[in-house]
Amino acid sequence: MSQDPLLQPYQLKHLTLRNRFMSSSHEPAYSHDGMPGDRYRHYHVERAKGGIALTMTAGSAVISPDSPQAFGNLLAYRDEIVPHMKRLVDECHEHGAAVMIQLTHLGRRTSWNHSDWLPVLAPSPVREAAHRSFPKEMEDWDIARIVKDYAAAAARMKDAGLDGIELECYGHLIDGFWSPATNRRGDDYNGGLDNRLRFAFQVLDAIRAAVGPAFIVGTRLVVDEDWEKGLSREEGIEISRRLVASGQVDFLNVIRGHIESDAALSRVIPVGGMRSAPHLDFAGEVRAETKFPVFHAARIGDVATARHAVAEGKLDMVGMTRAHIADPHIARKVSAGREQDIRPCVGATYCLDRIYEGHEALCIHNPATGREAAIPQEVPKSESPGKKIVIVGAGPAGLEAARVCAARGHETILFEAASAPGGQIRLLARSQRRAEMIGIVDWRVAQCDRLGVDMRLNNLAGADDVRTERPDVVIVACGGLPDTDILDAGGGLVVSSWDILSGDAKPGDNVLLYDDNGAHPGMQAAEWIAGSGAALEIVSPERFFAPEIGGLNHVKYAECFAKHGVRVTINTRLLGIERDGNGLRATLGSDYGTRTETRQVDQVVVEHATLPLDDLYFELKESAINRGELDHGAFVNFKPQTIAANPDGAFRLYRVGDAVASRNIHAAIYDSLRLCLPM
Repeated sequence: MSQDPLLQPYQLKHLTLRNRFMSSSHEPAYSHDGMPGDRYRHYHVERAKGGIALTMTAGSAVISPDSPQAFGNLLAYRDEIVPHMKRLVDECHEHGAAVMIQLTHLGRRTSWNHSDWLPVLAPSPVREAAHRSFPKEMEDWDIARIVKDYAAAAARMKDAGLDGIELECYGHLIDGFWSPATNRRGDDYNGGLDNRLRFAFQVLDAIRAAVGPAFIVGTRLVVDEDWEKGLSREEGIEISRRLVASGQVDFLNVIRGHIESDAALSRVIPVGGMRSAPHLDFAGEVRAETKFPVFHAARIGDVATARHAVAEGKLDMVGMTRAHIADPHIARKVSAGREQDIRPCVGATYCLDRIYEGHEALCIHNPATGREAAIPQEVPKSESPGKKIVIVGAGPAGLEAARVCAARGHETILFEAASAPGGQIRLLARSQRRAEMIGIVDWRVAQCDRLGVDMRLNNLAGADDVRTERPDVVIVACGGLPDTDILDAGGGLVVSSWDILSGDAKPGDNVLLYDDNGAHPGMQAAEWIAGSGAALEIVSPERFFAPEIGGLNHVKYAECFAKHGVRVTINTRLLGIERDGNGLRATLGSDYGTRTETRQVDQVVVEHATLPLDDLYFELKESAINRGELDHGAFVNFKPQTIAANPDGAFRLYRVGDAVASRNIHAAIYDSLRLCLPM
C-alpha cells in the first residue's frame, strides 16, 4: 500500500473513502430544468473515473420553491430528482467514488423575479448586495414549512442512494440566524447562541427523523465570518462544538469569511495572485479544537499543498474543487506516479466567473470539462495512418494543436517566430498577479516535449518554409495584433494595451485608457498604469464596466483602482485625438447625445482587441485542398474535415484561435481540440 498521505483510505462512519481527494459542492450550472441530466452526470462520473474518493454535487440544491435558483441550482424539492440522482450515484459508485449532495435554502442569496416569483426569505429583512433582493422576515409558519422541506429533501437524497448530504451554512438561510450581521429578530430565534441555533437544530432534528441515525449528514459551515459585525471565531468554534456534541452531524466542512459582496467572496474563494490555501491553517485549528472530521476547500490547487494538509493533520478530506475542474484525474495520476502530467489549475477563475455571470462553468484551458460526453480527458491514438502536420504559431491555440496532433500519433512540427512559446499568455503573465497563467503554456510545452513535437523557435515561417516540409495538414495559429485604428482622427497618436504590458511604451503621467473590449487586456494595462503612479481615467462605451470580466476577477482590479484614485467613465466613446502643445487633446462623445467634451492628457491607450495575423494563411489558401474552408457541422461535432474544393491541392489548411478572430484563451484551445481530435 502506498505511504502517500493523500492515498490513505478514510473511514467516515460506515463509509470507507478510498483516498483523501474530494471535490466540494459547487454548481457548474449544467442542470436542465433543475434536474441533473446527462451533462451533469457525466461531469461527476468523470471525477469518479479519475480516482476521486468523494464528489460533492450541487452548490446548493434548493429545498423549497421560495429558494429559487441563483445559478442553475438543482431542485431538491421535486420528486423527479430522485431517479436522476440515482443514476448519477450508481455510475459514480461503479467507478469507486462516493457521492454526496449539498442542500440549502438560499435565504436572501438569490433573486425573486423568476421561477415562481415568491418573495425572498431571511431571518431579518437585511439585503444582500450581491443578489440585490430585499427579503421578507420569516414568520413562524415559514420556519415550520422550511424545516419540513429540509427533511423531505434529505429523504429524497437517501432514496436516491447518496452516501450523505451536507447542509450549506455560510451565506445562506441557516447561518443567517447565527450571524449578528443578518439576525435582527426580536423573538426567541435571536439573542444568545441557544436562540440563534434554534432553527439549525430544528432542521437537523427533522432530517434525522426522516433519514435515521446511520445516514451521513454534515455541514459546510462558516466558523468565522472575518467581519466586524458578523460571526466571530470564538462563537463559530462554540457553534462547531455544539454541533459535534449534538450527535446530529458527522463532519464539518469549514469555511472562513463572508460572501455578501464580490470583494468579500474573493477572500473566501481566492483568485489568481491571491494567497494559496489562505484558510488551511484555520481549518486545522477547528479540527484541533473539535477533534472531529474536518473537510475544507479554498484554493488548494496543487498536490503538494493537499499532501501537507493531510500529513500535518489539518484536514481529513482535502477539497481541490477548481483543480479538479482543470484535471478530474488528479488522484489517478498521483497513484500512477504521474503527478507531472496533472493539468494545473492556473487561478484564472474563469470557471466561477462564468457561473456568476449566468453561464455554465468551463475551465480556461481544459475544454473537456463540462463536455465529457464528446471529449475524452486523455487524447487517444488515431486509428488512421499518421500524417505530417505543420503548425505555425506557438500561442495557446498552436500549442494545443501540437499537443493533440502528437498525442494522436502524427508527426508534428511547430514553428514559432519568438524565442519562447506562449504568445499572448507570455504578455499577460508579465503582471505578477497573473503570473500563474504561464502554467497553461508550461504544461503544454512539457506535454509536447514528451510526445516528440519538433518545436522550432526563433523561426518566422513563410509559405516556402511550410511547403518545403511537404505537410498533409497546415494549421495557422499566428494569433493577432492589436487593433487601434478605430478613431475618426488621431489614430496614429495612440499606444495599445500590448505596448504598455510589454514595456514597449512606458505609462505617461496623465493617461486616458479607452477600453472598447471590456476584457482582461485593457484592465491589466490599466492596473499597470495605475501602479506606476500615473493619473488614469478609464473610458468605456459600455453601460457596464469591463463586462467580459466576472465578479471575482473584477475585485482585484477594483481594489487597485480604488487605491490609486482611478477615474472610471462609462457610456462614453473616444472620438478623436489631436496634438496640443506637448500633450494630447482627446475628444469624447456618447451614443446617447451629441454633446462632446475634451481631456488634456499626455498619453492615450486604446484597447480594441486584435486583428488576425493571416498573411500566411492567405498565401497558402490557393494551394490547399480545402482552400481553408472549414466544415462547421463536422467541426462542432468532432468529425473529420473532408471538404475538397481544390482536389489538386497539396495539403489541408486551417486557422485557429485569434488567427480567425479575437476571442479568448478557452476559445483558442477549444478551436484546436475540435479540429485536431478527429484527425
